[in-house]
Amino acid sequence: MPAPEPTGVIHDLGFRHYDGPRLGRRGIVRALFLESLRGAFGLGRSTRSKIMPFLLLTAVVLPALIVTVVLNLTGGQSLPVGYAEYQGAVSPLLALYVSGQAPASVARDLRFRVVSLYFSRPLDRADYVRAKLGALSVAVLVLAALPVLVLYVGALLAGLDLWQQTRGVLVALVGLVLLAVLLAGLSLVIAALTPRRGLGVAAVITVLVLLTGVQGALQVLGEEQDVPALAGWSGLLSPFTLSNGVLAWAFGVDVVGAPQPPGGLGGPVYLLVALATAAGCYALLVLRYRRVSVS
Repeated sequence: MPAPEPTGVIHDLGFRHYDGPRLGRRGIVRALFLESLRGAFGLGRSTRSKIMPFLLLTAVVLPALIVTVVLNLTGGQSLPVGYAEYQGAVSPLLALYVSGQAPASVARDLRFRVVSLYFSRPLDRADYVRAKLGALSVAVLVLAALPVLVLYVGALLAGLDLWQQTRGVLVALVGLVLLAVLLAGLSLVIAALTPRRGLGVAAVITVLVLLTGVQGALQVLGEEQDVPALAGWSGLLSPFTLSNGVLAWAFGVDVVGAPQPPGGLGGPVYLLVALATAAGCYALLVLRYRRVSVS
């Protein structure tokens, strides 16, 4: 009986041996950070993924651009809106942005078990969390800071005082960095709880709306009942008012409509709560991904 002919075939796919440098763990973290940052604006993804980020980017920048044009055409002597106050005006757009991009950043990795591929490499849970948290924080900062920088350039072109405008924009940027970290941390903690992107979007926006709503209700109640302490401490409940409170204490910035830290102890408490919230979100994310199986 003749021996059966072999059925296996080896195909030469043309892959070349890699002789370049091995970037190692840092290279993986950097690549994950950059890819997540690009993904936060839909870059490298479908056209549909780019629509919402760039619509929101246009929505936050366009009013600032109009203000600067009007300021230069009319020869105004001051900006009609402060740098820190502009953040309050676009807060709903920032909340809408993180509610869409936080689940997009982590939900699909969980749903399609891509995380196990990441962790099969020299990349630990904390590396993954730092890359994702850092990328979303930078993306939120870009979205929030770009219109502020547009206002700053417009103010300088209008001949406003250089030192006054520079100090104002630097103080505002400090608050925006804090706000970006808080929003990114809170939204990622919520989004990482479910592999379903739609559920993550709904959960993030619901939590942010509830926090803002409760904070606003307590502030109004405190002001109407002449209980300034209640109005002041209410600012601890929302990341937007929390960052504004830190600015008010540290730099004396009075943001219209935002509660002020009460008494001499309020400012340090605001700062400690902000730092504890950021650190707590990071710790919760690391704990969450320690429970993700690599099998």
